[in-house]
Amino acid sequence: MAETHVLFVEDDDVIREATQLALERDGFTVTAMPDGLSGLEAFRARQPDIALLDVMLPGMDGVSLCRRIRDESTVPVIMLSARADSIDVVLGLEAGADDYVTKPFDGAVLMARIRAVLRRFENAGGAAGPDAGDRSERGLLAFGDLEVDTEGMEVRRGGSPVALTPTEMRLLLEFSSAPGTVLSRDKLLERVWDYGWGGDTRVVDVHVQRLRAKIGQDRIETVRGFGYKLRA
Repeated sequence: MAETHVLFVEDDDVIREATQLALERDGFTVTAMPDGLSGLEAFRARQPDIALLDVMLPGMDGVSLCRRIRDESTVPVIMLSARADSIDVVLGLEAGADDYVTKPFDGAVLMARIRAVLRRFENAGGAAGPDAGDRSERGLLAFGDLEVDTEGMEVRRGGSPVALTPTEMRLLLEFSSAPGTVLSRDKLLERVWDYGWGGDTRVVDVHVQRLRAKIGQDRIETVRGFGYKLRA
């Protein structure tokens, strides 16, 4: 992780300095900024490997900053919120964030979430589940007008390319590895988000919504009380 560059945008001086020190002790290179506008400038100038964004920022809030970053890049984004408020969480995820951490946070938890997101990003072209080997042999999967190239990590809908974030791609790989099979939210958290413990299933729900918007609203079916499945 020595070469991993983190952009950390936080307006609270104490939290920003303490977290920066903790990240650097853990081997990360850190660019820390106090507001959204300077954070956007730093993102464009430094091209970090991952961004940690506080929700409440002066000038440009974290949700708006996440949207601007997502317009330009698929770099992983983790939102930091002072409260586990549903609106804050959902807005951040809908803006394109890959995960979120509630403040005050435990340093070990933050590091674990960062590493999990980075693994997801780095391995977006690799195995996302137990059937990954079969996917690689098949190469190209087709579901109606939806085509998933599991070797080239490309998705097309009606012949047109579909741009997915690494998290969305891993989520689609999970569904496409077992079309017609119901996958529970907990199972998706474990396989896609690397959660070895119970996590917030809203992360799954919002990412499924984002994926539906890109591949077709009726492509992923909700099985009430159980989870989701890809229509075969």
